[in-house]
Amino acid sequence: MEQKSQKPAIGFIGTGVMGKSMASRLIRAGYVLHVYTRTKSKAEPLLLEGANWHDTPASLAEQSQIIITMVGYPHDVEELYLGEHGIIHHARPNSYLIDMTTSSPALARRIEQAALGRGLFSLDAPVSGGDIGARDGKLSIMVGGRREAFDEVTPVLKSMGTNIVYQGGAGAGQYTKMCNQIAIASNMIGVCESLIYAQKAGLDPSTVLKSIETGAAGSWSLSHLAPRIIGGNFTPGFYVKHFVKDMKIALESAKEMNLELPGLALAHSLYEKLVELGEEDSGTQALFKVIGGKSPAVS
Repeated sequence: MEQKSQKPAIGFIGTGVMGKSMASRLIRAGYVLHVYTRTKSKAEPLLLEGANWHDTPASLAEQSQIIITMVGYPHDVEELYLGEHGIIHHARPNSYLIDMTTSSPALARRIEQAALGRGLFSLDAPVSGGDIGARDGKLSIMVGGRREAFDEVTPVLKSMGTNIVYQGGAGAGQYTKMCNQIAIASNMIGVCESLIYAQKAGLDPSTVLKSIETGAAGSWSLSHLAPRIIGGNFTPGFYVKHFVKDMKIALESAKEMNLELPGLALAHSLYEKLVELGEEDSGTQALFKVIGGKSPAVS
């Protein structure tokens, strides 16, 4: 108990598919955790584990030395940090603010400037690894901001991830996450097309997967999401609607660089079709439905 009291109090905002597991990892690591989410019922499992509930982000900020946010969209991040009743206006001096949402690099830089103006430190630290990585504490965490702030909060990040890399100044974490999403976007097309091809050739997709997932075609998506597709499981490890948001951010930032990304543009258009089909709350593997496949589980 004495060791627990020496650790900084952490505020956690956003207890969705990944956030709830990330917050749970912090409780199990011995941190006193304060939580807020717009729908209190989503935080109930954490409250049962010992987390402290707050009715507003401002109240949470006043009780926390480190504040972590894991929400849906850049406009949510902007409101939480820069709004009239936002975190920056209520956080204690010398607090550390860690936004783990996949968001805009430009917004990360704005947050850092506002934070520094009030004696606070901010980091943009988006993650990759999906629901499984969050549950197992094996997320990849890519971090932008001041190096000294990164060094200070690294023990906290280690409670949630295993591959924690400092990428550079404010916004660098978000740019790195865009690289991650760009690679995944085209890869998901390949995973779906591969399974469809196997199906049309009269092969057993599960047996095909045994041959190709450990070879040159291997990827996280092939190993973790292809089995879900084969089993007809399209529940979200990561929501389609959030992936569409990420791809839009990447395309917008690429445009600012005068850079064309045809693979990403194609993936974005296919995922938008998936949204039109009402699949925005499905997992990203639901792309299989748009490309023309029929789930092997129901064929």
